[in-house]
Amino acid sequence: MKHVLILGAGLVSAPIIRYFLSSYDWRLTIAADTLQRVEPIIAERTRARGVVVDLTNRADLAELMRDADVVVNLLPATMLPYVCEVALEVRRHVISTSYIPPAVVEMNERAVRDEILILGEVGFDPGLDHMSTVRVIRRLRNRGGRVTHYASCAGGFPALDANNNPWGYKFSWSPRAVVLAARSPARYLRNGEVVEIPGPELFAHCWRREIEGAGLFEIYANRDSLAYIEPYRLQGVEGIFRGTIRRPGWSATMHAAADLGLFDQEPLDLKAGATWRDVVTRLVPKGNGSTVRRVADFLGVEPDSDVITRFEWAGFFSDRIIEQVNRSPLDLFVHRLESLMHYRPGERDMIAMQHQFRALFPDGRIEDITSWLVREGESWGDSAMSQTVSIPAAIAARRVASGEIAAVGVRIPVTPEIAYPILDELEMLGIDFQERVVTRFESPIDYPGTTGL
Repeated sequence: MKHVLILGAGLVSAPIIRYFLSSYDWRLTIAADTLQRVEPIIAERTRARGVVVDLTNRADLAELMRDADVVVNLLPATMLPYVCEVALEVRRHVISTSYIPPAVVEMNERAVRDEILILGEVGFDPGLDHMSTVRVIRRLRNRGGRVTHYASCAGGFPALDANNNPWGYKFSWSPRAVVLAARSPARYLRNGEVVEIPGPELFAHCWRREIEGAGLFEIYANRDSLAYIEPYRLQGVEGIFRGTIRRPGWSATMHAAADLGLFDQEPLDLKAGATWRDVVTRLVPKGNGSTVRRVADFLGVEPDSDVITRFEWAGFFSDRIIEQVNRSPLDLFVHRLESLMHYRPGERDMIAMQHQFRALFPDGRIEDITSWLVREGESWGDSAMSQTVSIPAAIAARRVASGEIAAVGVRIPVTPEIAYPILDELEMLGIDFQERVVTRFESPIDYPGTTGL
């Protein structure tokens, strides 16, 4: 009987547990610092056990791994290098849904030598974006096409019936990870030129975008789009962009929060009894007028603007006492938003992903392909985010443990061997992409790799 070790029991863990318990006669161990979210799922299930453990204890983690055929890491992204180090020590495969950092890339040679697979970026975004993208690109290439432009965006947010706060957002995965990602610089390629966006300016660059089947949103750049030219085999592409989707107004508000200093990570020396008004007052220059007026003037907005309205709703100008002293503005900001912007029982989330490709063919034909996935979560059930993050990881873990994936080394899911079977099984589960193709003709062209017809 195969044995899967799942590290973490947070917001996205339930579907992967249900996947194995409902369809496969395998053993599961779920290890985390708390099992509150998953206890109802594994209660009285003889093939599943939960272990409350300090996963930073290297010896305890190694012992858990030794008893498993494959390890699925659902812990915060900062834990991935540590998890992979321990997994290599005990020679166990690792599946992870988070981005692969340089520290893990450096483990590739050792993983290849020991015939271990570290498969990262196999969730929703990153994950489904990679797999669905390379499938379309390979199909176009096999038909003689060359992709000249590629744009992709993805995100999670409340479904319309749960969109009941002025920020238009609720957390369906790690709140801290959401905010930390908002501090990352980004770059993309536009008309052959690299566009660089420093982290503090990330939210000053956003665009409105209609998402098929979901409505009007805004998108902003997501990390380094150019890093995926090689994995996607898009050498020579004229434009590549990867972005994050949010409801309109999110970028302006987060940009204001960054300008105000709420993303800073240096601890504040707060006295007991300090309020949110005290925090915000400290972050803006001294002056006359109310806190709201001073913040509005500092940000260059009107006191009745949507940004100030969202800050007021969050209580940032209030006399609410802050219980966590000696914490950074970012810590306080995350804690406050998390306390307000969570899904209540019965509320549903929504995920959306959209790709746009432009392909050029030797006869001058141009195809514009739009591919999209929109999914809503279940009332009183699993969220769409948890399904699309953890089920791809579950399928990958099953295939690795069963010997159906022979790849080794540090990898992401961009090869047919890994990506296509996961996409096929997801389609059978109702998680599938829709597609529209628009064709037009221009004068015949000659480009490398064609016969010049």
